[in-house]
Amino acid sequence: MARREIPNLIVCGTPGTGKTSLAHKLASQSGLKHIDLSKYAVEHNLVDGWDEVLNCAVLDEDKVVDHLESCLPDGGYILDYHGCDFFPQELIDTVVVLRTENSVLYDRLKARGYPEAKISNNMECEIFQTILDEARESYEEDIIMELSSNTPEEQDANAEKLVSWIADWKNDKLKK
Repeated sequence: MARREIPNLIVCGTPGTGKTSLAHKLASQSGLKHIDLSKYAVEHNLVDGWDEVLNCAVLDEDKVVDHLESCLPDGGYILDYHGCDFFPQELIDTVVVLRTENSVLYDRLKARGYPEAKISNNMECEIFQTILDEARESYEEDIIMELSSNTPEEQDANAEKLVSWIADWKNDKLKK
């Protein structure tokens, strides 16, 4: 693992689980920099086309990693994206996987105006815990945090837990 004084986190999960809201809140409370990878990839032309079915840009994961590789070793970033498995473990200190109950997730996706095909795809992803499984296959179990994200209160509690985790992580690094 890299010798950095500030950790890098990935906040991931099915669309609609509250990744961006949590990442914004966490960035404002911790001082870490938030990068919404979907927007970042489009802004920096790190995409590999457009998915007509899901109505979103397709990230070129290799380009994204290459583009961020120069800053991530120093730490201090919250990466926000639905997937996580394409970042090398040596650049990531914790992977936060947000999970949301099906009825809550459905309502959130419907409120966003997603077409039924996209809602169905995302619901299946959450039901089959696809993102959590990707995290478990790509990273050591001890850096993965699975957090429930159904209510604003849970989101606040998640932010508090992560701010505390960041402080503990920094203190542990100072002791070494």
